[in-house]
Amino acid sequence: MAILIRNLLLASSAALGLGHGVSDAAAPAKADEPVEVIITAAPYAVSLQTLTTSVNVIGRNELDMATPAGLGDVLNGLSGVRSTFFGPGASRPVIRGLSGPRVMILQNGVGLVDASSVSPDHAVASDPGEATRIEVLRGPSTLAYGGSGIGGVVNIIDDRVPSTKPQSPIEGRLSGSYETGNEGRSVSGSVKTGMGPIVVVADMVTRRSSDYQVPSNPISNRLAKQDGLTAAADRKVLNSSVELDAYGAGASYIGERGYIGASVKRTDTTYGVPYRQITAPIDPAAEGQVELHMKQTRLDVRGERELDLETFSKIQFSIGHADYQHAEIAVNDGAVGTRFLSKGTEARFELVHREHNGHKGAIGLQALKRDFQAIGDEAFVPSVEVSELGIFTLQRFDRDIWGVDLGARLDQRKLTADLAGRLTSDAASSGGLDWAKADRTQSFTNISASLGLFWKPTDQLFYALSLARNGRSPSEVELFADGPHGGTSTYEIGNPNFKSETVTSIEATVRYTTDRAHLEGHLYRAHYNGFIEENPTGQVQNDLPVFRFTQTGADFHGFELDASYDLWTDGDRSLKVELGSDLVRGDTDAGSPARIPPYSVTGKIGWQTAAYSAELELRHVGAADQHLAAFELPTDSYNLVNVTAHWKLIEGKSWRLFLDAHNLTDETAREHVSFLKDVAPMPGRSFRIGSALTF
Repeated sequence: MAILIRNLLLASSAALGLGHGVSDAAAPAKADEPVEVIITAAPYAVSLQTLTTSVNVIGRNELDMATPAGLGDVLNGLSGVRSTFFGPGASRPVIRGLSGPRVMILQNGVGLVDASSVSPDHAVASDPGEATRIEVLRGPSTLAYGGSGIGGVVNIIDDRVPSTKPQSPIEGRLSGSYETGNEGRSVSGSVKTGMGPIVVVADMVTRRSSDYQVPSNPISNRLAKQDGLTAAADRKVLNSSVELDAYGAGASYIGERGYIGASVKRTDTTYGVPYRQITAPIDPAAEGQVELHMKQTRLDVRGERELDLETFSKIQFSIGHADYQHAEIAVNDGAVGTRFLSKGTEARFELVHREHNGHKGAIGLQALKRDFQAIGDEAFVPSVEVSELGIFTLQRFDRDIWGVDLGARLDQRKLTADLAGRLTSDAASSGGLDWAKADRTQSFTNISASLGLFWKPTDQLFYALSLARNGRSPSEVELFADGPHGGTSTYEIGNPNFKSETVTSIEATVRYTTDRAHLEGHLYRAHYNGFIEENPTGQVQNDLPVFRFTQTGADFHGFELDASYDLWTDGDRSLKVELGSDLVRGDTDAGSPARIPPYSVTGKIGWQTAAYSAELELRHVGAADQHLAAFELPTDSYNLVNVTAHWKLIEGKSWRLFLDAHNLTDETAREHVSFLKDVAPMPGRSFRIGSALTF
């Protein structure tokens, strides 16, 4: 694998070469222009309006205005997307009811090489404040990135390896804000400059927040009644503070035919883990408050070059290498408990077909080498070496009013665990598992394919029907777990004999767009063979309930709907309404799967002029009191009222002041998909003031 990656780098560098002179033709889009081309969908340009799958784009303007938070919390509220919300320090997106290893998180098209999918209390090793754009692809038809994207893909895109020259001697951005509910302070910014063909970028983000305020006791009444707890009279979620610093720099050589560049980034964050705030029967301090310290150093090399070939028009590559560390530290005495280490390299190499008569296409190669280690008393997974190799092709045929999208991928994944001397727990042994006899190496081969048909009868209407069959190899946790997992408060047991998880899905898409209206709807259904989930066994090990990973059949179905309409427009003044809704249902052979999000409906009304804008948002999330797993507690519905207002401080300049009011009615809201929903509700009423400057 290492030789393969080195050869990829050498071949790509040789192909890119160093151009003679610099092109001024390529200019970056202005910050306030809509993003039309979706980078993550395919290696070639595809318009957002003609995609056969469901995609959201969050641009830099929206990220400047968003409350500083983890990735899952920033994306929460998009139709079909929720957050795992393990307190403010750790959150991953949940897409169409799927999370963890089924949702792939990328940085500029390659994996993060972190451990955020191992446990919900592990933070994602990339902050939204670094991004210039975030793209969210729903559903399993993400063949360019492999089986781990069986539920969806989130691509965090930055400009740390610049691909275009600045349009002025120095350009950049700077934003900062303060929030009342948690005394949150954040600053982020970037600067870009160049001399001739050499372009240099530097960026940073820093944020601090204290324990956040909530409208009621953090412990839910249902949990208190079930476990016989007496909740503490707190109106803060204790041990929920966050400190994060991320900074990086990169440089590129940009020639007439392409570019090549490299960057380095450092991420360092320490955050608390919320706990049961009770006065009886156990003193909270006796449970042991824990904070988590995560740091990662990441190196990236990327490039692209135009080709003078009849078949191929462009070659492009991305290579990311990361060294990740995560430590669980006792707050009382600073003792380091379990540590998670992940070090690895992922590479992508793509050849893009020359466009001809409505045909676009690409072929690609992806490779990964990763070493994962868990060290300490709660190391529930052994050290594992992971290697992957995938080849894929995507083809698109656009015949004006109709077209076809085709994709195919072959993946090979090998996991080799260090099982030497590993003891088998009593709970694992009772299920027939013996680590002394288990095969330490597990290999999987998956074939995936997709077909999308689309029809554009008019410029306003777009219909699509997508079929896909995808395979996902089991993760290291699902295969080799046997130990206490503090993040979920369970004792987890894997199964080294698992087969690949496969899904067959169908999705219908409709888009209707006019000068004043936009409507987009998605209706989908997915059938899984070998769906991997955790189920309780009724046993207790190490004073924790035992959960065993099993494979069953499963079916998921649901819809997403987004609509907007300009009620009134007069020059640069306008009044606009928006509506979004989603629903997902899941069922397995063992019953309802856990942590399936309830339906949601979101309405917005916004007023905008050249100098200022304001928006009122009403969001209703339904109750989760039906279709629950046997061990789940119900969750009440909730309503959130949010208001935002933006002012352009200097006419003609991109300098804005913004004010936010979140959860104005101070309603207790619990995110059903969160493991901590009955321990740590979502934040209560808070106000935020900030400013964003683009220059």
